[in-house]
Amino acid sequence: MSTAVFPAESPTTAAPAAAATRGHVEITNVRKSFGGTEVLKGVSLTVPPGGVAVIVGPSGSGKSTLLRTINHLEKVDGGYITIDGQLVGYQVRGNKLHELREKDILKQRTDIGMVFQNFNLFPHLTALENVTEAPVVALHRNKAEARKRGLELLDRVGLKGRADAYPRQLSGGQQQRVAIARALALDPKILLFDEPTSALDPELVNEVLDVIRELATSGTTLIIVTHEMGFARDVADTVVFMDQGQIVEQGSPQEIFANPREPRTRSFFSKVIEPAFNI
Repeated sequence: MSTAVFPAESPTTAAPAAAATRGHVEITNVRKSFGGTEVLKGVSLTVPPGGVAVIVGPSGSGKSTLLRTINHLEKVDGGYITIDGQLVGYQVRGNKLHELREKDILKQRTDIGMVFQNFNLFPHLTALENVTEAPVVALHRNKAEARKRGLELLDRVGLKGRADAYPRQLSGGQQQRVAIARALALDPKILLFDEPTSALDPELVNEVLDVIRELATSGTTLIIVTHEMGFARDVADTVVFMDQGQIVEQGSPQEIFANPREPRTRSFFSKVIEPAFNI
């Protein structure tokens, strides 16, 4: 495969050495365009190991695109991303970034779990088989060990009793919890959540959010795109407000929800947060 080449600031000087703890994310001046539309306009964000960053903002602000660049589902047009000091999707040759081979990108993705809006489960596999497929195929783990770990993870998300059910036999909330267990099965350094409750009926939302709340206390680095403002307030270390491809403001939940500095942030929250919402 021919490699795409992107000019960028040299990560050999800006990126940290291999981190002592897992899941240190550095996003540096990332830019991304689709056709003539610039979707990300030089976004920079640091999430420390074990941190929980929640990204909020209006539709079309670049939230999901930013999330997809972190595991290289979207190639960046400028800037770079590192996890524990290692470039994501690229290597440095000279003063430019060259895209890795597909097999090396896939290997990197085993460290980056992602939970999508629409579950993306294999319909012909049971819940347990969905969870154990990647560890066996990608990491070549023993099937018996993968099964044991898979049952533990299904139990963790409250679904051990549904291990043999197929996705069509599960509710949307149950399918999303299987998807979370599947993401955890590779023991990733970070977990990415792209609007994990947006495809769910309202009464099923809390069962998924409760699982993510538990994960937020587990020490795994989480980066979450969501429109659930109360949830963001509860779980985040850092709330990031994006608009028009840029980070407008970031800070603690208290700072962002109760006392935002930027007029655009205040305007957005005045429309999406109920008057009774309290910090």
